[in-house]
Amino acid sequence: MRRIHVVGTSGSGKTTTAQRLAARLEVPHVELDALHWGPGWTGSPPEVFRRRVSEALSGETWVVDGNYSRVRDIIWDRADTVVWLDFPLAVIMARLLWRTLSRIVTREELWHGNRESARMTFFSRDSILLWALTTYRRRRREYPILFTQPEHAHLRVIHLRSPRATRAWLAALSP
Repeated sequence: MRRIHVVGTSGSGKTTTAQRLAARLEVPHVELDALHWGPGWTGSPPEVFRRRVSEALSGETWVVDGNYSRVRDIIWDRADTVVWLDFPLAVIMARLLWRTLSRIVTREELWHGNRESARMTFFSRDSILLWALTTYRRRRREYPILFTQPEHAHLRVIHLRSPRATRAWLAALSP
């Protein structure tokens, strides 16, 4: 495992898992959200985002997290491993709600001055909670199909179904 992509529904722990994995393997961590989101929650134009991802993953080793299909080809062509965090919806929603509320209360800055807000979380069509609910089943259908495609045959897929399994897997890795 030298080039690893961590995927899963929003709130599954992709970034936390990727950070821990990168630290364990002593390789760079790349967060796709940081490359995509600009100030004021503006998304990068596709060509800018693709360029940023290509540059960030130009090294020999890395761990990247995120589910952006528009750059999946760049990532998976270079990756050797995909770690799929496929947790039950109840686990994801509880974790996501806790994380989001914590970020709102602490006013944690995410990327380029962006912060989560109660209005955006509970009263917006752009709600991260709504996004997780609407993408959960799609991701669970989509990833198994993608993994069987011939162009992805080179990828080792690690399918983790619970936070406990993820912690055990991380703990068992050699640095």
